Amino acid sequence: MSTSEFDSYRPPELATGRKKRRRGDRDGGPRNRGGRGWQNRGSDGGREMPMVEDVEFSSYYGRPIVKAPPWGHEISLYLFLGGLAGGSTLLGLGAQFTDRPGLRIATRLTAITATGIGGAALVADLGRPERFLNMLRTVKVTSPMSLGTWILSGFGMGAAVTAAIEVDRLTRQKVLPLGPLRRPLHAMETPAALESALFATPLAAYTAVLLGATAVPTWNSAGRHGLPYVFVSSAAVAAGGAAMALAPVRETGPARLLALAGAAGDLVAMWGMKKRMHPVEVEPMEAGEPGHKLHRSEKLLIAGAVGAAAVEVGARLLSKRLGASTKTRTVLRAVSAVSGVALAAASAYTRFGMLEAGIESTKDPRHVVEPQRDRLEQRRAKGITDDSITTGR
Repeated sequence: MSTSEFDSYRPPELATGRKKRRRGDRDGGPRNRGGRGWQNRGSDGGREMPMVEDVEFSSYYGRPIVKAPPWGHEISLYLFLGGLAGGSTLLGLGAQFTDRPGLRIATRLTAITATGIGGAALVADLGRPERFLNMLRTVKVTSPMSLGTWILSGFGMGAAVTAAIEVDRLTRQKVLPLGPLRRPLHAMETPAALESALFATPLAAYTAVLLGATAVPTWNSAGRHGLPYVFVSSAAVAAGGAAMALAPVRETGPARLLALAGAAGDLVAMWGMKKRMHPVEVEPMEAGEPGHKLHRSEKLLIAGAVGAAAVEVGARLLSKRLGASTKTRTVLRAVSAVSGVALAAASAYTRFGMLEAGIESTKDPRHVVEPQRDRLEQRRAKGITDDSITTGR
């Protein structure tokens, strides 16, 4: 008899029907009057016993129902940096139009740095750079990954142009060997800023759509119940926090307001998403290491938002008091930097926690079966029993 590695997962075999008949023959068990075998009766001889014992569902051979995606920390980093780059570009565009040079420089350099590191992390996960280039051969509207590749590429071109302009300005046109291209490059500043801003919001949100389009239980449910709103709010938090940490306090008013709006949106969107999801699908987001990351994100988010609000109040007071001491300004700058780092870390923990929660949800078949059964019962309770999803009892 041939064997395989899967035989170790087989449950112990019960006695066959032939052995039962022999045992019943020896024990004087009752025969079926119809002559078609032996009846399986209870202790009182009048009730039939269940043919199959109640068992707890696991899966075929103990294997997970849904295969976990082979994504590691590179993809977690890409999720975070994509949101940071998108939000920073929008802040940079606003800083350009409102004449805030410190904020403009900080956000543009942050955007191109995040894009470069995030793209490298994505290529590292793919294994070979040519795989990324192969995805640019076609545009598939129904594929979030195909659209995401084009979104990242389009965003990167505009972000690279604005970053090159800022570097050329900071180095007083002495480092970049642009020559006759310098004038056309600087003339492209506003069009490039608008072009990258056009792709900024899709870059921050498409990864949520990508996760929701998978069969992973927690991701799929979260994607249908508000994960894109969580990711967009998280991107605003990351961009606002990074700008608070890098730019002068007097110029980061828009960044603080963006961070506060993003923090409020993140908390509300996350709460609403969990409330609409099935409790079993939420379990990986509440327990284990993914749960710890998401809870840590919530704490950092609240702490950073309180710090940003305090800095906003302090900055408004200082604007009315021109004779504020250097010590007061230093303290305000330190609070702004610490709060900004806390907000950026909260955004990172949100992305890392959601990615790990989805992977964790594939390990227990309950996360797949129980929500499906409950949704099936809900459709039957509404009287929907004649379609391809439900069948009559």
